[in-house]
Amino acid sequence: MAAVAILDPETVKAYQRDGAVCVRGLFTQDWVDLTRRAIDAILASPSALAIVASRPDDPGLFVEDFRNWQRIPELEELIRRSPVAAVAGELMSASVVRFYHDHVLVKERATRQRTPWHQDQPYYDVDGTQSCSMWMPVDPVSRPSTLEFIAGSHRGPWFLPRTFLDGQARWFPEGSMAELPDIESARGNFPIIGWELEPGDAVFFHFLTLHASAGVEGPHRRRVMSLRFLGDDIVHAPRPWRTSPPFPELKDTLPAGAPMDHPLFPVLWRA
Repeated sequence: MAAVAILDPETVKAYQRDGAVCVRGLFTQDWVDLTRRAIDAILASPSALAIVASRPDDPGLFVEDFRNWQRIPELEELIRRSPVAAVAGELMSASVVRFYHDHVLVKERATRQRTPWHQDQPYYDVDGTQSCSMWMPVDPVSRPSTLEFIAGSHRGPWFLPRTFLDGQARWFPEGSMAELPDIESARGNFPIIGWELEPGDAVFFHFLTLHASAGVEGPHRRRVMSLRFLGDDIVHAPRPWRTSPPFPELKDTLPAGAPMDHPLFPVLWRA
């Protein structure tokens, strides 16, 4: 089990109110260095789930990869031994925290590709309210290049998930959910929050919180490790399509509505 972390009650309250918070200095330099090695190992040897998420004419490169914790020892150490699961547990007010999956996001120097506004949960194979993602950069992140959130959007509704590059409704059918508003054209109408970050800082957010980010400025790259956690009430929600990431191992082993009690999702922390 991970070591217990004690958060300021105001931080927990802000997470439950806004669906996103920044925890400054959560990770020591040793943890940052370990995470950087994990990310670089994944970049050097991508998994079968790796994708290029930028367009061919982009002067930079946006690469994503998923579900690497079982093959990258540094990543498993971060997940099991750092304070991250305890922080997620406190933010969710959970009695138990399970690991869900890891997600590496790297925007190389001069990448123009935006990450469009979206919620994560509609792309997943889980339902429930006690969820938490951690977004940890190992490079400094300026305010224009950081992850941004719409405060309070975790309370719903769900918005129709679409593919990032061409806007296809590849998951839920057209018309089955609300369409995402055009946030970028009217930013002043939305409670947008975000933080300039240094290595060691981490952002935590609910699976339903609307979020987005721009490309990266000038000579800087942005290497990020994101870890996702499940609380007490999260259950399996099988989908008739490929989720992001996919978990084909669950098809015949975990029925709909069952708790996520499976070796792929180890318990990391208990209150």
